[in-house]
Amino acid sequence: MNPAQSGRPPLRVLIVDDSVFNRRSLAEIFSANGAIEVVGKAADGEEALRLVNALRPDAITLDLEMPRMDGFTFLRILMSKLPTPVVVVSSYSQKDNVFKALELGAFDFVAKPDRLGDPDLGGIARELMQKILLAGSVRLSSQRTAPLPVESVRGKPEPGPASSPHRVVAIASSTGGPSALIEIFSRLPKNYPHGVVIAQHMPDKFTRTFAERLDRRSELSVAEAQDRDVVGAGTGFVCPGRQCMDLETDVRGVLRLRVGQPTEQDRYVPSADRLLTSVARVAGPRAVGVILTGMGDDGVLGAQAILSGGGTVIAESELTAVVYGMPGSAVRSGAVTHVLPLPEIAGYLARL
Repeated sequence: MNPAQSGRPPLRVLIVDDSVFNRRSLAEIFSANGAIEVVGKAADGEEALRLVNALRPDAITLDLEMPRMDGFTFLRILMSKLPTPVVVVSSYSQKDNVFKALELGAFDFVAKPDRLGDPDLGGIARELMQKILLAGSVRLSSQRTAPLPVESVRGKPEPGPASSPHRVVAIASSTGGPSALIEIFSRLPKNYPHGVVIAQHMPDKFTRTFAERLDRRSELSVAEAQDRDVVGAGTGFVCPGRQCMDLETDVRGVLRLRVGQPTEQDRYVPSADRLLTSVARVAGPRAVGVILTGMGDDGVLGAQAILSGGGTVIAESELTAVVYGMPGSAVRSGAVTHVLPLPEIAGYLARL
C-alpha cells in the first residue's frame, strides 16, 4: 500500500546534486509520489551536511562529483556522524565511483542518463522511487555503519591453469550485495581450494566493473563470466547483467559456465534460483549456497535444491542484512543450514 494512503507520514528526502537542472528533475520525480516529500536540496557536500543536521531526512539522493566537498567525503562524514540511507544517482560512465560509494556506506545506486531529461527518464524514475522508498524503510541497525576500507589488496600473480575445485560456492545477492560481497571476498585466503559463482542483481553495464573491483580486493581471480568459462579452485565469476548463468560438467568432467539469455521461467535476472539449482545438480554435497541481502525471494528454490542434494545453505542474519527479503524468505522456507551475520559468513567460507 502507498504510505500516503496508509496514513503514514511521507518519506523525507534530501537531494544532493551540483546541477540545478538535476535537482529540479529529481524533485519533480519525487513530487509525483505522495509517499515522498523533498525537504531540502544541496549543491555540494558541505551544504548537504548542514541540511542533514538541521532536517534529519529519512533518505538522501547523492551525486558524487561536486565542488567544495565531493560525494565520497560527504559519505565518510555522514556515516561516521549520522548514518542515513543514501541512494547514489550516477551516470553510466562513473561505474567505479559507484562501487567506491557503496563501500563507503551508500545503500544502493541508480544509473542515470547523461541528462535526466532523456527519453528513458520514465524507467529511471520508477527505479529511483522504488529504491528511495526501500532505503527509507531500512532500520539503521541493519545498515552498515562502519564503511569498508577502499584500498586494494596487493598485486596477484597471473593465474595458471585452474585445478578442479573441492567445492562450489554459489552466492545470491541483490540490494546491499556489492558491499557484502566485497567484505566476503576480501577475507578469502590465498590458494582458496573452492570456486565461487555469483548472481548479483545489477544492471548489465556495471557487472564487469564490479567483478574487476572484487578481483582487486581479493586473493581470488574474479571476472565477469563468459560462456564456457572454467570454474576452478581460487576462481570467482559474476553473472553478467541481463543474462543468466548455469554450471554444468563437460565431457571431460570439467566444470564450465553457460551464460545466456533468460527464459520465461526466470523471475529475476540474473537468476539466483537458476544458478543455485544448477550448482546443486552438478556439485551435489559439494555445493555451498549463500543467500545474502536483497529484496524478494530469489534463491529460495535454488537453496532447496542444494539442501536436497546434501549441500550446505547459509543465509545472512537479519542483524546485518541491509534488506532481509531474500535471506528471510530462505529461512522461512526451511532450506537453510546456518543463519549467520555477514562477518561470520565471510569467516565460514574462508575456513571451508
